[in-house]
Amino acid sequence: MVDVTARPTPTNSNQLGFEARREHVADDDASVIWVQSTGLVTYDDAVTAMEAHVARIAMGKASEAVWLLEHPPLYTAGTSAQDTDVAAAPPFPVFRTGRGGQYTYHGPGQRVAYVMLDVRRRFGDVRAFVGELEQWLIDALRALDVAGGLREGRVGVWVPRGGDPLGRDDKIAALGIRLRKWISFHGISLNVAPDLSHFDAIVPCGIREHGVTSLRALGANADMSVADAALRRAFEHRFGPTRDAPDLSNI
Repeated sequence: MVDVTARPTPTNSNQLGFEARREHVADDDASVIWVQSTGLVTYDDAVTAMEAHVARIAMGKASEAVWLLEHPPLYTAGTSAQDTDVAAAPPFPVFRTGRGGQYTYHGPGQRVAYVMLDVRRRFGDVRAFVGELEQWLIDALRALDVAGGLREGRVGVWVPRGGDPLGRDDKIAALGIRLRKWISFHGISLNVAPDLSHFDAIVPCGIREHGVTSLRALGANADMSVADAALRRAFEHRFGPTRDAPDLSNI
């Protein structure tokens, strides 16, 4: 299990040799399957399917995968979640989960991407993997004309809060991962156009002095399909080719 409540020291992706890593995994000639669900997927169903697929990857019986979906409104509590960071009577269900991190919200209008990759084979290093996930998000946001960035001691991707005299930031994308036999699961979330008031019942990621935002709140000209296309292009640049699949079964 990997706890990413505090972002590791920034890693220079060039120093890590991104192109060399892609060459390292190219000998399999295996692309990552790219699954995109329509409608809302319940959290329990998603975790069950994700964990089953991770087990198949670990046994060499399935391909690596990225699964894009939306959840109905809910909160998840990571391994570092504090009870004081959630309202006494939250408006939506709270799910305890094995991913790293604290409380976060998932719901319609937020793109969740569950990332199931062989981290040992691709990176051999968890910090490098986390850094690459963050850079993936930053690349996708840049393609959408949003200047996201990292902040020391804070996980996720942030944008400055325009006109704020205190120089506060808002989080636009989060991540929380877990490894099982070096296969990653859980992943990232990008706020495209969720109801931001749904975050009010929690302290997102345990950070009180900053807030949350979305592409829509920033005025970005990007709906879910545009955001998905940017995420896929940026993923392929950093992790290699993908191929479409209807679901995670028998792949």
